[in-house]
Amino acid sequence: MREIRYPVIPLSRYPVRQATGKQTNGQTIFYILYLIICFLFIGLNGCGYTTRSSITRLYRNIHVRPFVNKIDITSDTSVARRYKTYYPLLENDITRKVIDQFILDGDLRLVKEEEADLVLEGELVDYRRDALRYSGTDDRDIEEYRISLVVNLKFYDGRKKTLLWEIGSLIGDTTYLSQESESLAISDAVNDLARRVVDSLVDIW
Repeated sequence: MREIRYPVIPLSRYPVRQATGKQTNGQTIFYILYLIICFLFIGLNGCGYTTRSSITRLYRNIHVRPFVNKIDITSDTSVARRYKTYYPLLENDITRKVIDQFILDGDLRLVKEEEADLVLEGELVDYRRDALRYSGTDDRDIEEYRISLVVNLKFYDGRKKTLLWEIGSLIGDTTYLSQESESLAISDAVNDLARRVVDSLVDIW
């Protein structure tokens, strides 16, 4: 059998380049900055995710009871305010908007009360229309108003039938000019209140 011989190449012909201290330090700084950015990114995203998931781990659905109107108009000393700023059945609008907001949010599914993990009970305790800005020196020359809706909330465990949290005097509000529609302003205030009701669950956690 014929013997095959391979040429031997001296290693000295191909010297290995050694990394300089300057290159090593530069790479080290780059990796440190990269890790810091990664940790910050994960931390910021992780906080938002954890807040939401901590709710849905325990509670997957919710039932919203009809809001109850507990405004005591007889305690108001202003006859003008009593009859001009009290709107019957406003609690029904609040109930509908809160349900719509939970559907839009999507974290908790709306179900019947007997199937619910969470049950929300709310009461409308105040409706205010306050003068925010005047166009002259006369108190009757009101240029801008603020409408405020105030509710109390209770969250119950639907399975254990026990009270979990209470939130008092949660406010939804909006402003409008005197020449604008008060009815539209009320609708904006109801929408703002509905968002705050849903967000209050996140604030609890």
